[in-house]
Amino acid sequence: MLFRLKMATFAPTNQIKKQMKVLFFIFFSFFSIASISAQQTDLQKDSIQTDSILTDVFRNDSLHTVRGKATYYASKFHGRRTANGEVFSNKKMTAAHLKLPFGTFVKVTNLDNGRTVEVRVNDRGPHTKAFIIDVSQAAAKELGFYGMGVARVEICYQIPKN
Repeated sequence: MLFRLKMATFAPTNQIKKQMKVLFFIFFSFFSIASISAQQTDLQKDSIQTDSILTDVFRNDSLHTVRGKATYYASKFHGRRTANGEVFSNKKMTAAHLKLPFGTFVKVTNLDNGRTVEVRVNDRGPHTKAFIIDVSQAAAKELGFYGMGVARVEICYQIPKN
């Protein structure tokens, strides 16, 4: 005796499709807002501990100072687009930071030799928790760590008021 089973196919109705779209929108919106609020609160911490690297944050009313490690862009990025749409040049005094708004000016001081430069944030990075900022090769040369790859630095910045 043979039995034939007819498989039921699921075809969502228009109402179910609309409900799924609304749920997806609510879900996406919730995580977007949570992500943005987490990014904003990260800038207000007094001490940040990531992967055994302690970053000191000193706060004035409007001036923030952070100590950590910096690196510089590789030559292969020269001429490519940055996150804000500019064409990157290793000859300009620019930097990448994960959270600071584009256009923020940051004073970077090499803690080993005391050299200081001012750079403008135009990209996102560094994409590793070990570093607090990526600077252009021109800035690394001025700071005196070009060729070494990494330097202990202190960055000072003021978050622009909206």
